[in-house]
Amino acid sequence: EGASLATGGSRRGIVVSTLAEGRFFAAGGFDDILYGFPVPEWRLPECSALAQQLQAFQLLVDSPRGLELLRQNPLPGGKRWLVWLKLDCGNGRAGIRPTDPEALALARSIARGSPEVVTLVGVYAHCGNTYGCRDIPAVQEVARDTTNAVLAFVTR
Repeated sequence: EGASLATGGSRRGIVVSTLAEGRFFAAGGFDDILYGFPVPEWRLPECSALAQQLQAFQLLVDSPRGLELLRQNPLPGGKRWLVWLKLDCGNGRAGIRPTDPEALALARSIARGSPEVVTLVGVYAHCGNTYGCRDIPAVQEVARDTTNAVLAFVTR
């Protein structure tokens, strides 16, 4: 119920941190779900099943290896993997640093490599480094720094 309220009843545009959550929301009628962690190889069959079931099941990619994994495992029926480039803007858990020279090359590779198999949806950054903040100004500083890093990357 909370997710339905949070999406204004659209049941679209949610992020899940586990595939169990993804399956739960898919069973509840959600059809636009982002799995908010770069897909590990051993989870690819589960991701493929959700991608085939949903209108838009989206994944994070943060390495050439992750991209190659998707390219080597195309979805059936003309569906494409929908991916976001995961940027690490200070969280340190997952993603490629936007200042890493390989980040831009990876973005270009996703966008231009095999669009009939993998489609770049956008870039994604999670401000998990706010969890340790003790006040609103500190959270705002992390948000501002993350926004600036993402915008600088996208501009490049």
